[in-house]
Amino acid sequence: MKKIVSILIILLTIIACSTASQNIAGNDNVSNKKANDTVRIANDSLEYEVIIIDNGFNYWLNAMALPRNYHTLAFLENKNYQYVTEWNNRVLQPNRYSPNLYEMRIDYQPQIHYGYEVNYLIYNYMIYFQNTYKQKLAGYVPLR
Repeated sequence: MKKIVSILIILLTIIACSTASQNIAGNDNVSNKKANDTVRIANDSLEYEVIIIDNGFNYWLNAMALPRNYHTLAFLENKNYQYVTEWNNRVLQPNRYSPNLYEMRIDYQPQIHYGYEVNYLIYNYMIYFQNTYKQKLAGYVPLR
């Protein structure tokens, strides 16, 4: 049975729908770029899977994120541990933090070596999430 490292925010239909409904009618170009915005990474040998479904993330990743190998793997693992720890704390406090944003726990275990690509995508999703939804998970939030 596969461990789900992260169904890293199936910020489900609620966020997808709310984001889509905020699009301006004359802004079809941006709307087309946001369509089919699902990023999936899987590694059967380690039995993990990361699925990110959030309108705009794939476009943001290609347009705004710093390039791969800009940060070291150690940096990404450290930041991801901080972000995921705070994320999971917020999942447990639905009266304080919006359950529409923090829907499910992320099973990120720092002792497991997920590799660069997984850590890169989790890190960039966390940056995207914080900037898009005006959240601050841990310390300084870069714009990209």
